[in-house]
Amino acid sequence: MFRRVLGNTLAFVGYTVQYGCMAHCAFEYIGEFVVCSGPSMEPTIVNQDIVFSERMSRHFCKIQKGDIVIAKSSFDPNMNICKRVIGLEGDKICTSAPSDAFKVPKGHVWLEGDNLRNSTDSRSYGPIPYALIRGRVCLKLWPLHSFGTLSESPTRRIIKTQSDSD
Repeated sequence: MFRRVLGNTLAFVGYTVQYGCMAHCAFEYIGEFVVCSGPSMEPTIVNQDIVFSERMSRHFCKIQKGDIVIAKSSFDPNMNICKRVIGLEGDKICTSAPSDAFKVPKGHVWLEGDNLRNSTDSRSYGPIPYALIRGRVCLKLWPLHSFGTLSESPTRRIIKTQSDSD
């Protein structure tokens, strides 16, 4: 009796560890579900929207301007941020005035929220390292009436890249 209970318990623990490892790998390398909070990405993503963030793009350096990403906060490593990529390394960004141009350094991206009036982003803390990007938001799951891929930024801005000025 004891051996059977011990055998069943060990089998259960073994399956739990196996499935836990598979779930960890799936969430770490394939993607994750994210509940967004805060007003910085309105109207594209509003408070309590649920999105799917895929992680393959960051591994293959396929993040592009216009993508919405989930990144580790540069000032609080326990917090994630959801922002739109406005500039990649080498791009020139005008923050407030045309004379206030900033060149994005190598290995960094410039992130801004769609709600420019209510967003703490690269305009406040500067460019963030590419390594802090956790994934690219590719799908809005909740609320159901807005299920699908995400639209372009309502505050679309023209970005001058180094190649544009040559």
